[in-house]
Amino acid sequence: MNIRCIAIDDEPLAVKKIAGYIQKVPFLELVAECRSAAEAMTIMDSTDVQLLFIDINMPDISGMEFIKSLTNKPYIVFTTAYSEYAVEGFQVEAVDYLLKPITFTNFLKAANKVKNLMDLTSNSQQESIRANADYLFVKSDYKLIRIELDDIKYIESQHEYIKIHLVNDKPIMTMLSMKSIEENLPSDRFMRVHRSFIVNLSKISVVERSRIVFDGNVYIPVSDQYKVNFQRYIDKSFLV
Repeated sequence: MNIRCIAIDDEPLAVKKIAGYIQKVPFLELVAECRSAAEAMTIMDSTDVQLLFIDINMPDISGMEFIKSLTNKPYIVFTTAYSEYAVEGFQVEAVDYLLKPITFTNFLKAANKVKNLMDLTSNSQQESIRANADYLFVKSDYKLIRIELDDIKYIESQHEYIKIHLVNDKPIMTMLSMKSIEENLPSDRFMRVHRSFIVNLSKISVVERSRIVFDGNVYIPVSDQYKVNFQRYIDKSFLV
């Protein structure tokens, strides 16, 4: 599985260089080249992005400010000409901090760091979930908790954690990726509709302007990446 990346830099030559490096690494997949944080945010709203290679000094909003604003952060590698931001970079949990001019050797080292972290997380998560046709067990607060699939309303991504929202109980937090939980849920009952949301199809009662409404005040967006599959389900399941 390739790591989906965005290269972000307001300098055209710099962003082209990073994009070229991404395309040279077999386990990286270039999603987009962006000249600003705002452009990157538009893409991230509709596409599952796992890694950002991002410059710090950019107009309007700096790379550092952009990362701090994110609720669900992907993996971060800063690319910059200024070493004084290094400590702050690691305080926002950046995997690496590359100083320009960036060589391909140093870029590859950073990419391998991210891959190793993702592999470790994936292996750990495989031990954090046990699924059955009607229920699953997840680890939460040092306990194994059984969750009936029919009790799940929707699942929300919280970076390295997910929050499982239940019908008649408080949400359960567990250290899992959306990919891991999605693979353990029956596809005829659950559907991913956004990079940050999976919904229980049987719990959907209201759809409003490309949003699924739960409890009258919770709005789950259906992003462009998943809209075709969701619309196919709507067309098949509802009278219109």
